Amino acid sequence: MKFLSPSSGKAVDPEGRMPLMDHLRELRNRLIKALLALVVGTIVGWIFFQPIWDFLKEPYCSLPASQQLESGKCTLVVNTIFQQFFLRLKISFIVGIVLSSPVWLYQLWAFVAPGLYRREKRWTYVFLGAAIPLFLVGTVLAYMTVDKGLQLFLGGFSIDDVTALITVDHYLGYVMAMLLVFGMTFELPLFVVVLNMAGVLSFEMIKKSQRIAVFGIFVFAAVATPSGDPFTMLALALPTLVLFEISAVLAFFNDRRRARRPDPYAGLSDDEASPLDLDEIDAELERDGRPADPAR
Repeated sequence: MKFLSPSSGKAVDPEGRMPLMDHLRELRNRLIKALLALVVGTIVGWIFFQPIWDFLKEPYCSLPASQQLESGKCTLVVNTIFQQFFLRLKISFIVGIVLSSPVWLYQLWAFVAPGLYRREKRWTYVFLGAAIPLFLVGTVLAYMTVDKGLQLFLGGFSIDDVTALITVDHYLGYVMAMLLVFGMTFELPLFVVVLNMAGVLSFEMIKKSQRIAVFGIFVFAAVATPSGDPFTMLALALPTLVLFEISAVLAFFNDRRRARRPDPYAGLSDDEASPLDLDEIDAELERDGRPADPAR
């Protein structure tokens, strides 16, 4: 049976092997589709810039009037003539990345998937299915805590007769750093689960290093948060700690499930060849959509 390449329509090897030039053409076509989706998403972000910008600056606008440059106006400043244009372009590009993410993630997956076994594909589905919600939860929590750091440093440590002149670039950099730090940190427990499923990290190893991991989470939260205030640090460290404990519990049950499986290498010496179950190998190949060896 012949299989067709999704982008070129040419017949490819059923095991996913392709000549180098076909791989390059496949990569080029998928990059073009991803870039076109990014351009469309950026245009949408440019059109709807104002409501998006109002949403991003809301934490600053929620500060007391005494902590803002102009009372009741929520004013941020720029230092150069072209800074407002580049601000609009930067935010539109970020929106384009988010809106086009289903397209470029699919293109990446479609390029890599033909070379994966069914079990590896299943792990990838689990990873993506958990990674995206975790990242979104982290960014939502970050957005809810942005104003706390601003209130502390603009109000708690303010000096009489001194007004903070906050530039647009500085504020946007602070907000984006908060969103990325929280979103990426919430992915940490997922990597623990994946390493456990791959047999690299066992529950016993997690249990032995649990105290070090807890200490490391709090140190990382203190260093990684842009503001470094205690409230933001705890807002990042405590949920991450809960997710880490959940990942440890999942690793415990996975190790128990793995321990119940019979060991095919039990009773064999180091120089003794292990027996091969050819029927089981053929069944695994069929489940992965690959042809069995006709010589057997």
